[in-house]
Order: sequence, then structure tokens, then C-alpha cells
Amino acid sequence: MANERIILGIDPGTTIMGFGLIKVINKKMEFIQLNELILSKYDDHYTKLKIIFERTIELIETHHPDEIAIEAPFFGKNVQSMLKLGRAQGVAMAAGLSRQIPITEYEPKKIKMAITGNGNASKEQVAKMLQQLLGLKELPKNLDSTDGLAAAVCHFFNTGKVIGEKSYSGWDAFVKQNESRVKK
Repeated sequence: MANERIILGIDPGTTIMGFGLIKVINKKMEFIQLNELILSKYDDHYTKLKIIFERTIELIETHHPDEIAIEAPFFGKNVQSMLKLGRAQGVAMAAGLSRQIPITEYEPKKIKMAITGNGNASKEQVAKMLQQLLGLKELPKNLDSTDGLAAAVCHFFNTGKVIGEKSYSGWDAFVKQNESRVKK
């Protein structure tokens, strides 16, 4: 039986939320879907958050992802914008967590680096590379959906790699993994 899993990638936003899904069979990616949720037509911020939650739940119930990769908010000058973006990300994460789906956050530069080899790549460069990697016939008008897809592909490329610090379940685990550092 093939080792198969589905990754949902999300680019959170309060104007447009982009998302993409890939299926991984053994070690090969297959494109499933990319799309965006247009939120600019809603005036109320809380309505936007409700819709983000509901749409994320709908994606989970439709596609049954095994993992979620989400773009982490980057640092900006406008505190109010950052707060709203953080809330959008939190609501999407809460939807995944409510269904016990593991979530991994990636900084925008890490996603761009994984896809293009350049952490400062433009949205267009990321989209074009995804088009080549996944054989997409055409690209969407707004590139928020390709940003969501890029998060999923970045997660695929980083699967099995240590992300961040090592974690230990206790002193015994620490000692076993660091025998050379223990004085005898």
C-alpha cells in the first residue's frame, strides 16, 4: 500500500485567504486544488473571522488533510493590520486543531526559499515555480491562492527535516541524544 497523505496550505488574510492542497503518494506530489476566499466584501472583522473558520472546516471535511501548513504573519509597521492578520491565522489554526490536525507554521521567507531557492522571491516567481513543479495549466489572477499552495509544498519539502529546536520528552531522552556531552 502506498504511503499517502494530504497537505492543506493556508495563506491567512482578512482581505483574501489563499489555500492550496496537495496529495503526497510515497515521495511524489500531486496537485489537488488551489483557491481563495474573498473577504473584502465583508465590512465586519468578526464576520470575516467566522467565514475563515467555516471555510477551513469545510476544506477539512471535504479533503481530509493529514497536515496543515500555514504562513506565519511577518512583521509589519501597522500594528492593527498585524493584529487582524494574527487573528485570521489563529482562526484557521483553531479550525485545524478542532479536528486534531497537526499544524506547522512557516515564515514567508522560508516558504519562498523552499520553492524558488530565494527567500526574497516575488509572488510571481513563486507562482511560476509552482506551475512548473505541479504542472499547473494556468495561474490564478490573485496570487494569494498560490501562496497557500506554496505553504503546502514547502511543508512537503521540509517533511522529515528538523524544524527549529530539538524536543525532548525528559532527561533520559536528552542524555540518549547527547551522550557525547555527558561527563562520565
